[in-house]
Amino acid sequence: MARDDTSIRRRTYLKGAGATGTLAITGLAGCTLGGGGDDGGDSGGDSGGDSGGDSDSSGDSGGDSGGDATPLTIAGTVPDTGSFSSLGEDLRRGYELGVARMNEQLDREVELILRDDESDAQTLREQLQAIVSNNDVNMIWGSFSSLLVTAGSAFAENQGLPFLGIAFAYEEPHRNDNYEWTFAPFPKSRDVARSTLGTLELIPEEDRPTNVGIWEPNSGWGEEQAQYWEDVLGEAGYDVVMREVFELGSSDFSTLINQAESNEVEVLLSNPTPPGGITAVNQMRDSNWAPKMLKFVRGADPSAWWSALGEDGAYALMCPGWVPGLTGNGNAELREAFFDEYDTDADYMPANVGGSYNLTQVAQQAVEAAGSVDPTAVRDALRSEEFETVIGTFSFEENGLPAEGELTAPTGQWWEGAQRLAYPDTDSEQAIDFQYPILPWSER
Repeated sequence: MARDDTSIRRRTYLKGAGATGTLAITGLAGCTLGGGGDDGGDSGGDSGGDSGGDSDSSGDSGGDSGGDATPLTIAGTVPDTGSFSSLGEDLRRGYELGVARMNEQLDREVELILRDDESDAQTLREQLQAIVSNNDVNMIWGSFSSLLVTAGSAFAENQGLPFLGIAFAYEEPHRNDNYEWTFAPFPKSRDVARSTLGTLELIPEEDRPTNVGIWEPNSGWGEEQAQYWEDVLGEAGYDVVMREVFELGSSDFSTLINQAESNEVEVLLSNPTPPGGITAVNQMRDSNWAPKMLKFVRGADPSAWWSALGEDGAYALMCPGWVPGLTGNGNAELREAFFDEYDTDADYMPANVGGSYNLTQVAQQAVEAAGSVDPTAVRDALRSEEFETVIGTFSFEENGLPAEGELTAPTGQWWEGAQRLAYPDTDSEQAIDFQYPILPWSER
């Protein structure tokens, strides 16, 4: 991908760095994201989003205050350390780029105060409490994983502050925890299951696999996602020949691998943690067994997947919310800003940068629609508006779920060292033809 290698000077400053790990971001000088031309948004499938190619809209209209210039102060955490640390930098960068755009396009100063949650829910709550106690916070942004996002959401609900969270496919809390302030601009378990079926339908009918195996983490989301997969794929005529529960944090997948092999599993689906997913693939290689299709939601999300596995990690599918190859709604501007701002030799932007940037687009459009940073006005705008972001075009249900059927969960595939869009189809050079079947280990 051609890009301007000239660095953009960042207008950032540290507040309480070191012991507190706080970063306050007020913008990146020179970024010109949103407004104007683009090569493309979320595409295809049954999504309500832009279908790619011709759309020039980034969904950011600019200007919101109508004379109210009250600053917008946002609290948030990211996992810079701990078990999810491989995702922390990517989330932070998407937030940084989004805040830069917001400072250019909103008629008010935007400040994001981020701290390290250490991949721990209790630490997250303590860090948010410290930020809110010392700042006039108007909004809270989430971290990574259902564990951390639900902890942040609970804090925001208690504070009466709008909360936006990605990397959070779990639907049950939206329905059972009486959410009033929580919104998830992110594909959910039902969307992941539909996307899995859509990916399978890319395979010529005569070559499609039939036997599906599900490794179910012993968690609420693990059970929810497994049930969606079983229901959606079973209704489509696939045979779920294996559904086995395993302990999150397990380092021994040998029994599951043996069961998958004996049940002739062709499509293996799971949502392990990143370390667990990497361990599982290493043990598949050692056992000389592999399915024809492997989808590890969450597990294969981070860039650390390829760093740890190299070519052994090829073919793996994931649903991280955004994948290089999506078009429209600000994607072109995001790519340009990312490669201008950060010193990297990569040709592809990490998936979680796009996911967190999408969150900032929702935040900006909600504040624009509200014409205010008043929490209730912003919450009401989140409930009533339609949002255009790099993952598609969607609205929210009353409980904060993205409206059913409006988002296609983009499926990425690890190929030649990068996550590339395999489903839905777009005309982007960063998309890839779905690579199927996975070759035996001896033929790679």
